Amino acid sequence: MARTSRLRKLARMTTTPRRVSRRAQQRQGGTGAKVTVRTTLIAYAFMLPFLALLLLYHTWPVFFGTYLAFTKYNIISPPEWVGLENFQTLWKDEQFWSGLRNSLKYILVVPVIQILSILLALLVNRPLKGIGFFRTAYYVPVVTSFAVVGLIWTWMYQQGGPVNAVLTTLGLMNEDRSLLNNPATALTAVMFVTLWKGVGYYMVLYLAGLQSIAPELEEAAVIDGATRMQVFWNITLPGLRPTILVCSLLSTISAIKVFEEIYVMTQGGPAGSTYSALFFTYSRAFVDFQYGLAAAAGLIIAVISIFFGLLNFKLTRGGKTDA
Repeated sequence: MARTSRLRKLARMTTTPRRVSRRAQQRQGGTGAKVTVRTTLIAYAFMLPFLALLLLYHTWPVFFGTYLAFTKYNIISPPEWVGLENFQTLWKDEQFWSGLRNSLKYILVVPVIQILSILLALLVNRPLKGIGFFRTAYYVPVVTSFAVVGLIWTWMYQQGGPVNAVLTTLGLMNEDRSLLNNPATALTAVMFVTLWKGVGYYMVLYLAGLQSIAPELEEAAVIDGATRMQVFWNITLPGLRPTILVCSLLSTISAIKVFEEIYVMTQGGPAGSTYSALFFTYSRAFVDFQYGLAAAAGLIIAVISIFFGLLNFKLTRGGKTDA
């Protein structure tokens, strides 16, 4: 009796389940579709507040700003369609071209900040005692308000300040004068502040990228006789390619749209040596109330940013690591 019971149980376990009828399959499929639609609607309901804010504060300003670029608008009277007149005005505006040249010069800080960030990430990625303190110390400038940073560095750059004292002692500067009041050094001085403030941010991103690389790859390369430099060029750097793409994109766009540093430290001076394209846009919009002209300048800056973004994708192969 017990043997018969065990055989029946085994038969039930090994028997192929009966084929479900087509009508039953359609009924089950309909129920699954209803569940999927309901789940999707619930998901979009949760996202609706964010989507509404995105549409209101991001998508709509982009379209409205593009429209304003082809109008004459001073916030008092309604926008007046003028076609390409604003772009023709910008073409003849030497101040706009000067600001655009300074913004393009500012891109020179991008490779420097990326190289330093990678080196710092490699340095703090070691399991040393107290390494958490150094990681925090390098990141402190990132979370410091630029108003505070600008005031501190303005004081350090002034005549008789600590920076001048160091440069004079090293023989790198013959005359003790404010670096921000010298047209030959003002832009470089502001770029150094951007470098000092931003290197910690990109260091953290590169540190995350380093920790995502499988250590077994580097260990296998070392066992095969590879040097540290060979491991870096053939394993570490290709593994960081997605992070390099993100960091280079962010830093390039930030360099083209540089504004805070200029506004706090130099106001575009001296003699327009630090006048940037975005500072030109700010001046035309909130000083001269030429919103159409400012929107046209902003549209040109956006197109240039897109171009350099595509260039970054090309240089980093779209962030794809080597197979």
